[in-house]
Amino acid sequence: MIRTGLEVLLTERLHVLSGRRVGLVTQPAAVLPDLTFIYDALVQAGVRFGALFGPEHGFNAAAADGLAVTDGHDPRSGLPVYSLYGQIKEPTPAMLQDVDVLVYDMQDVGVRFYTYLSTLYYLLSASGKTGIPLIVLDRPNPLGGVLMEGAVLESGLESFVGIFPMPVRHGMTPGELALMMNAESRLGADLTVVPLQGWQRVMTFDQTGLPWVPTSPAIGHFVTTLVYPGTCFLEGTNLSEGRGTSLPFEQGGAPWLDGYVLAEYLNKLNLPGVRFRPVAFEPTFSKHNGKVCNGVQVHVFDQQALRPVALGLHLVAAAKAQAPECFAFLPSSWEGNPPHFDLLTGSVRIREGLQAGVPVEDLVRAFQPGLDAFAEQRKPYLLYP
Repeated sequence: MIRTGLEVLLTERLHVLSGRRVGLVTQPAAVLPDLTFIYDALVQAGVRFGALFGPEHGFNAAAADGLAVTDGHDPRSGLPVYSLYGQIKEPTPAMLQDVDVLVYDMQDVGVRFYTYLSTLYYLLSASGKTGIPLIVLDRPNPLGGVLMEGAVLESGLESFVGIFPMPVRHGMTPGELALMMNAESRLGADLTVVPLQGWQRVMTFDQTGLPWVPTSPAIGHFVTTLVYPGTCFLEGTNLSEGRGTSLPFEQGGAPWLDGYVLAEYLNKLNLPGVRFRPVAFEPTFSKHNGKVCNGVQVHVFDQQALRPVALGLHLVAAAKAQAPECFAFLPSSWEGNPPHFDLLTGSVRIREGLQAGVPVEDLVRAFQPGLDAFAEQRKPYLLYP
């Protein structure tokens, strides 16, 4: 039986909040097994609140990706809801004036560029500067805690989609990463992690027995997390990553591609754990809005064998090879230069390699020394067998 940090807090460690005004940093996927939202569970337990805080997409997860979220008030309690996504990413002293302790509880997806980890980093920084304690309620890594993939973020490419040097797929829980970021970046936070109970590193989310709640508007299903570490690379190109459709990150394409040719090519690669099906789709917003895109849907057959980072790079390389006159890497991102593809992959050399025709297998092979070093670096911070 898996018990989240929230469950452990409520049943065994609620005293740590006694007499304190809580600043709750969360979003709707932070639920109990019966789907009770963390805020309601803490209210029922008699916890007092000073303020609420929301990450990208907002406290209610209604905002689209990349859109700045404004401050507001919770309609039920009247509490202030401060946005930590936009110009302000770290809680200010004014936001914390009625807060005695910060509580962070968010279901992550196990990928470096998922911005909830950057919000956690800035909370650690705020705790270190103000002395306000930070309690992290741990949750499972949906992709498990064993496999790691991709480049370790290179110096100079730090951004809100990559705040700390880790691989794309890092194999750590939010609590473990909080311990690691606090120590390795010397943030000085007064940090407490309330661990999971019963979770083991080999477990993916479907093995936990916990209910899946969409972690953001474009991650509606657990299966999306399986391919997201690679298909999100499409965000850094002029390919549609499926936003504005019912299958964001599970399909991708463009008006100038031939989906049948693309699917045939990718399937001949015999990538482990996956098959590709030709599709046509018309996004209702985002890239190629209102235009029919031809491409592929990614179907996962063996999630243990699947290597999504390699999959994503093969997809980009195949689209580029099919229509080199139309394909393009985006020149920047919503954070400005450098190119968004570099921020996502964590390395300039991957984009440059794809442009030069370097085989994807060679690019993937080059990740291994960094992954080996990270595996050693993370060992002191791992909480689960």
